[in-house]
Amino acid sequence: QVQLVESGGGLVQPGGSLRLSCAFSGFTLDYYAIGWFRRAPGQEREGISCISSNNFGTYYSDSMKGRVTISRDNTNNTVYLQMNSLVPEDTATYYCAADRIPVSGKSCLRPAWYDQWGQGTEVTVSS
Repeated sequence: QVQLVESGGGLVQPGGSLRLSCAFSGFTLDYYAIGWFRRAPGQEREGISCISSNNFGTYYSDSMKGRVTISRDNTNNTVYLQMNSLVPEDTATYYCAADRIPVSGKSCLRPAWYDQWGQGTEVTVSS
């Protein structure tokens, strides 16, 4: 049974940083892609960063590229999203998702490929 549990969200001032964690179980990254997504109020879910299963490549959306870094800890079955230089427009609920997806590369940023989602963690960027 696939499980994904996000943590690390909270209130941060503009320019600040947060590290989100996604603890997962029930699968291995050898066969599953995993990614971070967000949904701001009134907007569609957006892919932020992902790790592709076929080559373990890491990919980033244009909206946060250069400000986020995705990493994984195979020992603890956790994927992290380090976010820096946060701005109020980054306020959203952040989710991690994982699945076997039939595409490679940057396509792992597309939310529609994923059926397994965590409950989300809220990030608020405000002074």
